[in-house]
Amino acid sequence: MRAHATARTTPREGHGVARVRLHDHHPAPADVRGEVLAGLAAPAKHLPPKLFYDEAGSRLFDAITELPEYYPTRTEIGILQAHGAEMAARLGRGRVLIELGSGSSRKIQTLLAALQPRVYVPVDISREHLLESAHALAARFPTLEIQAVCADYSGPFALPLDPTWGGLAAFFPGSSIGNFEPDQARRLLGRIAAVLGAGGRLLIGVDLPKDPAVLEAAYDDAQGVTAAFNRNLLTRINRELGGDLDPQAFDHLARFDTERSRVEMHLVSRLDQQARVAGEVFRFRRGETIHTESSYKYAIAAFQRLAQAAGFVPEQVWTDPHQRFSVHCLRVDS
Repeated sequence: MRAHATARTTPREGHGVARVRLHDHHPAPADVRGEVLAGLAAPAKHLPPKLFYDEAGSRLFDAITELPEYYPTRTEIGILQAHGAEMAARLGRGRVLIELGSGSSRKIQTLLAALQPRVYVPVDISREHLLESAHALAARFPTLEIQAVCADYSGPFALPLDPTWGGLAAFFPGSSIGNFEPDQARRLLGRIAAVLGAGGRLLIGVDLPKDPAVLEAAYDDAQGVTAAFNRNLLTRINRELGGDLDPQAFDHLARFDTERSRVEMHLVSRLDQQARVAGEVFRFRRGETIHTESSYKYAIAAFQRLAQAAGFVPEQVWTDPHQRFSVHCLRVDS
């Protein structure tokens, strides 16, 4: 994350020029191609979960958050609603607020009124979803300056930060930190700490360990929405990389790895088959899987150790009455 160079204001039909500035750093097609080809050629096939979030995938994920089995979103929102004033006091009012993985921006609405930031900087990899959410927030908070960034926040990217803006705070909801391997998560937290600077604060949602049956149901719902979300990744690859993968030739699988404290999502080949992607041929044995996502679940003390290794000092943590989810306030160590 570093200083930004170029941007443009996006128009909103029927409303003239909106007060939303887009900074577009969406991964280039060549970057996506390289990651996909490398993942499918690996001995244990895998694809990065960030590829879930094209326009269709983002909408499917929004549908997942409404499912009865999927507790994280409503539980985190409940925590934010119950303790939003305390969180705002910790983060500090009138700051520049960066949100990583803003998605539909449902959660940030609870905090914006209390925080009253000078500038809001939502970051998301799905350009269409990002713009739609940013314009909706601009309509609800007409005095808020919104600098929207389309980027893959898992690696270095540009942020539209002005040195005259002063204090920075960040919000990282949804337990998205759990999608990274622990070493990757530590490095990402370290980059966030470097951007915020000494004394900057991060509010971050972290899913807690719980009954494996509850976890597996959350990632394999009865209506099959999560399965469609998982298979949509193959549809995107076909569209963007000239692939001929058959999404219906793969089953959705979600399982909890107790030893690693993570839910894994896979696409399982239903038969011996081969497919072509970007001119390369890939073979799949019956039962062979493509690992598409891991979602680590951290006990409070375990996550605090991870945050401390990245340069943060744990300040406060809030949970729901059933101890399903946690929201941490972390301060960058001075």
